[in-house]
Amino acid sequence: MPKYQPEILHQDNDLLVVNKPAGLLTLPDRFKPAEKPNLKTQLDQLFGKVWTVHRLDRETSGLLVFALNEESHRSLSQQFQERTVEKAYSAILDGCPAEAEGTIDRPIGPNPAKPGQMMVVRKGKPSVTHYKVLESFRQFALAEFRIETGRTHQIRVHAAAIGHPLAVDAFYGRREALYLSEIKTRGFQLGKTSEERPLLSRIALHSSRLSFVHPGSQQPLLIEAPMPKDLRTVLNQLRKWGKTP
Repeated sequence: MPKYQPEILHQDNDLLVVNKPAGLLTLPDRFKPAEKPNLKTQLDQLFGKVWTVHRLDRETSGLLVFALNEESHRSLSQQFQERTVEKAYSAILDGCPAEAEGTIDRPIGPNPAKPGQMMVVRKGKPSVTHYKVLESFRQFALAEFRIETGRTHQIRVHAAAIGHPLAVDAFYGRREALYLSEIKTRGFQLGKTSEERPLLSRIALHSSRLSFVHPGSQQPLLIEAPMPKDLRTVLNQLRKWGKTP
C-alpha cells in the first residue's frame, strides 16, 4: 500500500480533484522517478491515464485538478493560463502583517545565487498575490492567499518579501520546523531525557479552495479541502497558548 494515499474529492467523466498530502510529489522526479512517490503515477495506475493541469510543491498539501481526457485538459489549461481559476491557500505566517488585507504586486524570477530558489526581482515575471489575515496570534498569523498568477513558489516568495514568511519554510523563512516551546513560551517543560518533537516540519501552506468552469457542463465548480491534521494541530496550540495578551 502506498505511503501517501490520494484522496479523491470529486470525480466525473472529465476530471478529478484530489486532496494531495504534504510530502508527495505532484509529478515524477526528474532524476529518480522510481524512488520518490508521486501523485500522477498513482492516479495513472488507478484511472489508466490522467492529464496534469497544474502542480503543487512537494511539501504543500491540498487541491489539484487532473483532466481525464484531452478536451478537458485543453479547457482547464486554458482557464489556468487566462487566470480565470480562483485559487485560495491557507498559510500560517511568521508574525502578523501590519495591514490585515493587502495585495503584493512584485515580479518574481530565479535567484542567481541559489539554484531552485525564486526571489522578487525587477525584471522577473509579473506576479500578483492577495492576502487576508484570518486570525492573529502573539508571534504568528493564519492568513488566506489568493493568487492571480502561478509563479514558482509565489506565495512563499511574496510572504517573505513583506517580512512575514511561512512559519515553517527553510528555503524562504526562518525555521525548518515549529515546536510547541515556541508557542507556549511560558510554563513549557520537557523531561530531562526527552527530546522535543516538532509540531510541524513541512512548509505551512495548504491549497484550500479551487473554483473553475467545468469543461463538460460549463457550470461553475467549487471544491474545498479541509485543513490537514498537522496544520490543525498547530492552530489548536496557537489558539490555546499563542493569543495576543
